[in-house]
Amino acid sequence: MKIARLSYENNETYGFVNGDNVATKDEITYLTGVPIPQNVKDFLFDGWYDEIKNKIKDLPYAENISKYKLLPPIPNPNKIICLAFNYVDHALEQGLEAPEDPAIVIKPRTTLNSTESDIVCPDFVKQLDYEVELALIIGKNCKNISVKDASSVIFGYMIFNDVSARDIQFKDKQFTRGKSFDSFAPCGPWITTVDEIKNVQNLKLTTKVNGELRQNSSTNNMFIKIPEIISKISHVMTLEKGDIISTGTPAGVMLNKPNAVFLKDGDKVEMEIEGLGILSNTIKFVKSN
Repeated sequence: MKIARLSYENNETYGFVNGDNVATKDEITYLTGVPIPQNVKDFLFDGWYDEIKNKIKDLPYAENISKYKLLPPIPNPNKIICLAFNYVDHALEQGLEAPEDPAIVIKPRTTLNSTESDIVCPDFVKQLDYEVELALIIGKNCKNISVKDASSVIFGYMIFNDVSARDIQFKDKQFTRGKSFDSFAPCGPWITTVDEIKNVQNLKLTTKVNGELRQNSSTNNMFIKIPEIISKISHVMTLEKGDIISTGTPAGVMLNKPNAVFLKDGDKVEMEIEGLGILSNTIKFVKSN
């Protein structure tokens, strides 16, 4: 199932996506007789989705999704955890070896952004870069979980762009500030539940900038695979329902390239991961105060 968070005339809702159409919360309640909650996190993680998922095969999907603005699929996650150098091809292009343990950055939730929205960047940033990543949504609280059991806590997947100001990153000698600007975490376009993805470690992922292919790889190039990522992080911190873990980017970013072409005002960035949809954003530079 594909589950989207939606807005229409400043009213928020959510629904199931089928092709270009959507069945909204109110339709789902009416047709199933189940009074599902208003808050999407309550619906996803407090048993409501499990209660109705076997009752929804005959939903009419009466409305076109173009009627709605798509919002970041998860509102107010407790944590957004991003991995660095977790793709073998990306590590090699940086002259590095992929780390044995997750090298992580925590992005604030104010970075969250949606598809078809602007990535807004202050004009003092001179080296704006993209990173296509597969993100997973934690569906159950867990601590010190084993690799064997780790997949059981994943609710679903989405596309994630770990937007990065490389000049800030190099100036600071660490990643947090350069990845933490508001709007620097476009994600979505919706959550795709785990049952729809047969092999999450074999998905094609690409980035295009103004139609030009910049990243072209597969999740099979991850160095630390998803169950091990979850297990290792859970031995550091408690993972909670709704947490986002973004699993690293493959080769093709502009970082450390001698003839790097960084993002500029008006650029259109389009990311696609097999089975998860397309994430599309436009770059907008603004004057800083």
